[in-house]
Amino acid sequence: MSQQPPRDVLRRLNRIMRGWSNYFRYAVAKSTMQTLAIFVWRRVARWWMRLHRWSWTDLRRHLTDHTGRWQIPSSDGIELFNLGRVPTERYRYRGNKIPNPWTLANHA
Repeated sequence: MSQQPPRDVLRRLNRIMRGWSNYFRYAVAKSTMQTLAIFVWRRVARWWMRLHRWSWTDLRRHLTDHTGRWQIPSSDGIELFNLGRVPTERYRYRGNKIPNPWTLANHA
């Protein structure tokens, strides 16, 4: 477990997750990204519990709002990036639009 400040850890995690989400955005991996977002959230929550010596009730007190809904972990204005909300789209096949020398009449 890291002893670095939570702000620095969240900033580094956000960079990594944004890079992954931009790279795999066209793979149509929405369910995989949602699963990874849940995994990262749980790891951050366990890290905070160990870092601050919180019990589960302390963590719940810090990460829920007045209605009882879970909030995104944040520290000093830096929020954990949610991979599950990244829009995914299919890569467009451009096979006929890519210039090809073999389709020209005088290619030799």
